[in-house]
This record gives sequence, C-alpha cells and structure tokens, in this order.
Amino acid sequence: MSSTSAGEDTSRSAFAALLAAAMTFAASSATALAACPPDLDGSGEVDGADLGGLLGQWGDCPGCEADFDGNGVVDGSDLGSLLGAWGACPVEPESPRAMRLAGRALASAPWFEFVRAVNAGSSATIMIDTLLDPELVGAAGDLFVVEARSEAEWVADGTLVDVRGASQPILLVDGGAPANTISIDASALLSAQDGDRFGREYDLVVDLNANGTLDGGDLVDGFGDDPALVVLPNATIAGAHAVTVPPAYAVSGVTAGFTMERLYYPSDIASMTPRPLVVISHGNGHQYTWYDYLGNHLASWGYIVMSHQNNTAAGIEAASTTTLQHTAAIINLQATIAGGAINGKIDDTKIIWIGHSRGGEGVVRAYDRLFDGTYTPPSSAYTKDDIALLISIAPTDFLGKGGSTTGSDPHAKPYFLIYGAADGDVCGCPDNNVADSFNLYERAVGDHWSTYIHGADHNDFNCCGVNDFNGPAGTALGSTEVQKIAKVHMLAAIKSVIDESVGAKELRWRRYASLRPLGVLASAIVRTDEARLATGVTAVLDDFQTQTSTLISSSGGGVAFTVSSLSEGLSNDNNTSFTWLTSDAFNGQVRVGVGDTQRSAVFTWTAPGSIEWSVPAALKDFGAAAALSFRAGQGTRHPNGTAADSTLVVTLVDLDGLESSISTGPLGQGSGRTYQRTGFGTGAGWQNEIQTIRLRLDDFRRHGTPIDLSNIAAVRFEFGEPGESAAGR
Repeated sequence: MSSTSAGEDTSRSAFAALLAAAMTFAASSATALAACPPDLDGSGEVDGADLGGLLGQWGDCPGCEADFDGNGVVDGSDLGSLLGAWGACPVEPESPRAMRLAGRALASAPWFEFVRAVNAGSSATIMIDTLLDPELVGAAGDLFVVEARSEAEWVADGTLVDVRGASQPILLVDGGAPANTISIDASALLSAQDGDRFGREYDLVVDLNANGTLDGGDLVDGFGDDPALVVLPNATIAGAHAVTVPPAYAVSGVTAGFTMERLYYPSDIASMTPRPLVVISHGNGHQYTWYDYLGNHLASWGYIVMSHQNNTAAGIEAASTTTLQHTAAIINLQATIAGGAINGKIDDTKIIWIGHSRGGEGVVRAYDRLFDGTYTPPSSAYTKDDIALLISIAPTDFLGKGGSTTGSDPHAKPYFLIYGAADGDVCGCPDNNVADSFNLYERAVGDHWSTYIHGADHNDFNCCGVNDFNGPAGTALGSTEVQKIAKVHMLAAIKSVIDESVGAKELRWRRYASLRPLGVLASAIVRTDEARLATGVTAVLDDFQTQTSTLISSSGGGVAFTVSSLSEGLSNDNNTSFTWLTSDAFNGQVRVGVGDTQRSAVFTWTAPGSIEWSVPAALKDFGAAAALSFRAGQGTRHPNGTAADSTLVVTLVDLDGLESSISTGPLGQGSGRTYQRTGFGTGAGWQNEIQTIRLRLDDFRRHGTPIDLSNIAAVRFEFGEPGESAAGR
C-alpha cells in the first residue's frame, strides 16, 4: 500500500505508530501492445507455415503457442482462431518497459532506495533487481541519460541522445540488487540549472537492443510525465533573475496605519509571463521591511513578492484582515504600483501566503475566513481557490480550531510549517496552547509538511528581531544559517505546489541523512515530516481517530501487541511540565489546541515486542500501491530515550503466512532524539519531533521472498530486535 502519511501523530513513543497505511495507486506508464498470436512464426502473415505449426501441436499441449484459448489443448477452437486471422496480421511492436531505476544504494536490505532527487556534484545510481526480474540475467545494454521528456514526447520521438556525450555499457548479472547497483558515469557533472525550475530533470533508458532508440524491450525510468532523476542546485543562493526593489509605498483600501508595502520582482519582468504572487505577513513587534532575505530570494527565482504592514497588536482577526486587504490591493492597484512595472504580470490564480508568528496564524485565519465565506475581497480580486499555498513560520495559535467561523484552520489547503526548536517566544511549551505551532499543522486535513530546525530561534527568520534563543549552549545556528534553510525549504514548498516539481516534493519528506540541501551547514539538525492526506488514493489502516480500544484499528481490524504501556489518546501533554510522569502518557506532545481532536498512540519497550494490525479484507490488496507510510517520534524525557535514532522492523504477512521484513535503520529513517532543551520540569528534551517513515512496497519483495502483495493479512511493527533499538518510548 502505497502510503503517503495520513492521520494523526505518532507519539513520543519511538514509534507511536500512526499507521497511515495509505495506499497511493500509480498507473503503469507503459502497457504492452497487442500482438497477433496466430502468426506463430512472426512473419507478419498467418499462412500455411502457421497452419502447419498448429497441426504439429495438435492435442493435449498445455502452454503451447497454438493453444490460443489457454485450455491446455490445441483443438478446433484454436484452428478457428487461426483461420479467422488468415492473411496479413502484422505484429505490433513490443512496448518499452517502464520501471524505477534511479535512487541510492544502501548498506543492507532492501539494498536500494528508489528516489529521484540528487544534489549537483553527487554521483547518481541505478539498480535493477534480477531476483525480481530473472529474465534480465545476462542482458547487456547501453545506459542513456537523456533530457526528460513527457510521455507524448517519447511516443513522438524515441531517439536516444546521452547528455554525457556517450552512453554507458552495462551488464546485468545474477545476484539481485547488490550485484546490479550501478553508478552512473559522470553523473556528478550533470547540470542542475534549468531556468526557474527547481533542478534539472533527466530520464534514464537501458537500451537492450543497442539501436539508439527507445523501443520494444528497453527499460525506461521517466517514460511518464515524472522524470527519472532530478539534479538539485544550491537553492540557498539566488536564482537566475536580478531583483528590483522599489521604494516602499502606501496603498488604499487597507486599515489605516497599516498601508505600507515593500515589493520585490524580477528585473526582467517585462519579458516574463504572469508570475505567482507571494505575500509576506510579519509578526507582532516585527516590521514588513525585515524579510529582505526572503523577498529577494523568491523574486530571483521568478516570483513577485510583497511584504506588508500587519495589524498584529489588535489580534489575529485584525492581522488576517490586513493580509486579505493587502493581497487585494496589490492586485487591484498593480497598474500604478512601481510605475506599472508589474501591471499584467501578476498571476492572481496562484497566490502564496507566508506569515511569521502572529502573521503565521493570521494567514491561516485569512484563508479560514475565505473558506467560511465570511470575507469577500474588494472588487472580487481573488477567491479562496486562488490561494495555492499557506506557509507559517513559527505561528501562534490564539484562536484554536474555533467554531464554524471563528478558528485558525488550514482545512485542505496545502500547508507548510517551518519552526525553530530554540524559539524563545512561540516556544512549543506545555503550559500555553498559544505558543504551540504544531497545533495548526495537525489541524490541516490536506497535504501538509513541516521543517523543524534544532538551534533556530523565533527571530532567526527575520533580520532584526531580538535574540530569543533558548536551547543548549553551543547549538545556536544563528540567523545566517537558519535563513539558508528557510530559503531552500520555502522555495521548495512553493515549487512543489505551483510547478509540481518532483525534486521539490522529495525535499518535503526526505531526511537530511538522505538528501541534505546544498549550502546548508553540515552539522545542522533538521527534522522533516509530511502528511500527504489529499494526494492520490490512500487507504488508512489506523489513525487512532475512530476506535478508542487498543485492540481495534480505525479500519476495523484487530490489533495485537506485546509492547508495554500502549495507550491511545489526544496528542496533548496533559500538564504544564515536560518532566516524565507515568500519569502523563503523552508527555511532550503539544500538538492539540482548543477544539482539536487529533489522536495518536504511545508505548514502551525494554525487550523485543511488537504491534500487529490485522488487515481488513477490503484493504488487503497492497499490490497496486506504492508505499507504506507512518509517522513516529521519540518520547520526551523518557528513561528509554536514546541519543541514536530509534529504529524498528516492519513486517508484512500475506494470507499464506509468508512474511517479509524491512528495517528502518538502513534507510536512515529512524526517529531522532528530541532537542535537548531544558525547562518546564526536570531533565532535558523538548516537544516530540514526529517524522514520516515511508517504505516502498516493492522493497518487501526484494529479498527473493515471494510474498503476495495483493493479499496482505497483517502489518507488524517489531521493536527491540537484534540490530534495532533495544529500548524505546
């Protein structure tokens, strides 16, 4: 089941398993073309030679070519089929075979991770598992790296031109994945530059018949509209455009005293098509001029950016009003702003709202008001559907979920949260819901993802706020480094939604151990999480929302467990301290605000133990899905916490009892220790850090285990096994 996270947060438990066994179904990129079975000799004509061949197989002949109806006997029925096709019967060419090739090698099973993004200057790798495809043992071919094409472009022209200047000969051998993991020659030299795109995209072809054309029997990664490989640039540095920043100006139609705007746009805007609009809403005590680093950066990548005065002191409702008003003002007044330089250049169907602190909640509240229909922009400048993405930087949560028209709720709009673990203002503290940014994040019911930065404080995200760092000595990153991370991830967030960039989408969930953005400090600890609730077709095995018993999953299947202290409940620390107490099972989970209902599970192990979910019959077919996803994090200040990443084994069991297992360790997808910040009780450790764990379902077949993915009976999480974390919470 190809999952893309869904559901609630796992707990502080090393694996409070929000088993969003979400299945995202992906259509095959290539379908086999029909041949002409009666043309037994492949001459393109059904004739006497084929009739003779059929008569030579007459009678019992299971599996014979002339047994066209597959009944195990060559008889009159098959003769009728041959005579009915008599004459010209051209065989249509075999299609290329679409398959994943690109990714990164692993030190142990499953030996390889199929991913598409790689940093410029790094080597890229392919893998073909001859255990799964034994017919390819001994096959020789030429590996081509070509500029990415759409499916339509491939169909129109299959000519192979390698961007490296020449193709690379390869030979496939017995031995499965480890023996057939092949470095792409000169891949570290592949260009990452492609205008405003987030990286340069390539397709990969293994030309098995060595004719320089993509055709029958060749292997291709990227035959559909997604590329095989994306080479990512250093996105901490400016894009391709010089940037113009005219003097700040006032606009009409906005709350008095908050009329000022600052504009950033590509200097070559006159030659460009209409560009998406980015609106920046500052926080309380901040200034609209404090975000030059972000305005200049996004404009250099082709966006029109406006930062505005924000009425935050009056509260979130007032802040949301200024965001709504300023967005309408720049659209309605574009003919006069900056001497008309941006007139006709704003794509008002693609609006991105970015807010910091109270502004971060304000942009969510602004969208909530559009969603609820309680605010209509002047002159119908835009609608709720024109808001493409919400981004909150360390947002407050004054309003909570609220009632039908009173809360701060992202609903199903794509939502990105970026937040610092050393924030001394919106601190993620257990005594105050207002200061818990993850409340808004968990409230989202559409695609949402987060970037949580150890050593980042509240005002590292602007130029000039007071230093409110609160964390262990020696862990402060400082604003320069934090802003590099912010520039990469906010640009990627926008590119992933506006351009549907494959490379940008991978940055939403991949761990830094797997893909650390270029230009980001090597020692920076950054946690990523993604819940793709609105993407593709998903099936949720357990999100802990609808069945309160620990013995029944939310999908209705049975649950058996041998771990200790398994508990399900609200993702909410129930007191004002981070000190570990058995009475506060969800210690460190500050992810539920007023009116929220998000739930998760927590548990402990000090010896081998497991949780096993029975899969209901309606969900048993994992075969059409891409991945199994769940979200997990270590507990805060629990005695079983570990400095090393906490890992587990995930096992699938089919209806015949066959099992296949994958450890999260080799994939680099363990759960890290919480930021070792002190305060609010004894011990060290801050709020739970939940991250996505995503396992490709095909990888469960990569051990040569003939598990039947179309008939899965159970999913089991195993803890404390040899090679995994001996204890955890």
